[in-house]
Amino acid sequence: MVTFLAGGTGTPKLLPGAKSVFDPDAITVVANTGDDVEIGGHLVCPDVDTVLFHEAGLLDRETWWGIEGDTTATHEDLSRLAEAADLDPGPRYLPEAAQTAGRDIARWRRFSGVGEFMEIGDRDRAVHITRTSLLDAGRSLSEVTRTLADALGVDLEVVPMSDEPVATIVHTDAGEMHFQEYWVGRRASPAVEGVEFRGADRAEPSPAFERALSDPVVIGPSNPVTSIGPMLALPGVEEALARTPVVAVSPFVEDTVFSGPAGKLMASTDREPSTRGVANAYPFVDAFVLDADDGTELEREVVRTDTRIDDEADAERVARACRRALDAVEAGADRDGAGSDPNGVDATGRTTEPDH
Repeated sequence: MVTFLAGGTGTPKLLPGAKSVFDPDAITVVANTGDDVEIGGHLVCPDVDTVLFHEAGLLDRETWWGIEGDTTATHEDLSRLAEAADLDPGPRYLPEAAQTAGRDIARWRRFSGVGEFMEIGDRDRAVHITRTSLLDAGRSLSEVTRTLADALGVDLEVVPMSDEPVATIVHTDAGEMHFQEYWVGRRASPAVEGVEFRGADRAEPSPAFERALSDPVVIGPSNPVTSIGPMLALPGVEEALARTPVVAVSPFVEDTVFSGPAGKLMASTDREPSTRGVANAYPFVDAFVLDADDGTELEREVVRTDTRIDDEADAERVARACRRALDAVEAGADRDGAGSDPNGVDATGRTTEPDH
């Protein structure tokens, strides 16, 4: 059994390779839900859906959001109506009192559907309507995610990090805002002063996440702050990770990030925006997979390979490096004078030959 912690891009890119290296029936994918928003009355779970759509062969891989080839007639009409009615298209939060009133599925992250600042495709919207309706009928987010996975033909076990709402709130020079407003609505333009995972102290890991924490864990090249941070903020998660073998793939090559706002967000939370900063943010990680061009020296196991993932062959190469790192950690071997092991990891934990 092996558990993958997933944000919206890095880990989903790794999963096709992971299914070639690990037994797919033994993989659990835990998706971040700190990015979730309720917009126009429907709960949108971006990171959960990216994994589901990717595994179902539906994902728009140009944007890593939504369904490839989806139409946007409803979204476009919402924008036209807002313009015709002279309404500010947003992002428009519902009133403060409405953020926690009524249904409990989307606290602190409720947006009006007027103008709809996030582009949601028509088929994509059907998923959100189904999800919200099932939640309103009393099912948990874990149960609903399994139902949607079955409906989409997804075989991997995909679970939310929590069945309770957690909101990633970014504190900026323009005020506090939900991560989706910062990233989508404002295009990451405000200066970041801090990041808060609102509600995490009151939430619990989902039952499947809690069970999966007893298995070896792989953290893909996801944003340490807004993709993995909400999971670590849940009670007991860091402690559980300290008790199980954990391997992480750095999203950086030294101080250069592959994509996204990870560097900016790490700097804003007093972390060095680099591989070393990731290692400092993950004290529970036993081994790291670093890019072959990343010369960062760490006092933990290190396996080096080309960590860029552009296709399935790349994903398999990185997944094999994760497997070697896990094997080295799980073996628990005292490497004093041990030389190279049969998995291609030398006495320092570095790969002894390139991946092919």
